[in-house]
Amino acid sequence: MSETIDYYFSLASPWAYLGHAPFMAMRERHGLTVNFKPVVLPKVFEQTGGLVLPKRHPVRQRYRLVEMQRWRDRRGVPLTIHPKFWPFDFQFADRTVLATAMTGHDPADYLGLCFAGVWAHDLNLADKSVLEGLLRRAGLDAAAILAAADSAPVIAAYDRHVEDAVAADVIGSPCYVRKGEVFWGQDRLDLLEDAIASGRGGYAPV
Repeated sequence: MSETIDYYFSLASPWAYLGHAPFMAMRERHGLTVNFKPVVLPKVFEQTGGLVLPKRHPVRQRYRLVEMQRWRDRRGVPLTIHPKFWPFDFQFADRTVLATAMTGHDPADYLGLCFAGVWAHDLNLADKSVLEGLLRRAGLDAAAILAAADSAPVIAAYDRHVEDAVAADVIGSPCYVRKGEVFWGQDRLDLLEDAIASGRGGYAPV
């Protein structure tokens, strides 16, 4: 029987970019059902004690830059450490991913193009014409998705993802939630796959 994973992420996260392709490959290997749940990270941080990057201690900021280089090498993917158009207002772009899913399409390929657009190709995802081009490259109806991203149902669902994330003990991006157990970070994908392969129940705080 197929397992279901809630996939919390933001396009603003380099870690979600680094983990996206391996996670999608895992989905194929195990026939997973994935709920794509883009989330507004600052709102999650406000409720879970996290800090947005500019408020973190300089030591933590420097360590992040070293880790990005390590994982770029480990994953073997292009990664721009300081993207030209980052930080940016990511919420509309996130909602286009959600709109893709809510209109009955698999958002995986489009999401991959968006991640690479930010973190490998210096694209400005705050520009709707850029998103339109990526939607077309993914074979989607760009006009329909862009319109849906500003619709009341998609906005409401996007807002609910913050509530869902906090209720599920999500604390960052990416987080993969299986059977109530949170796996935080693309560096936990091996542990997630071990859990899936074993068929075990979800672990909880004890």
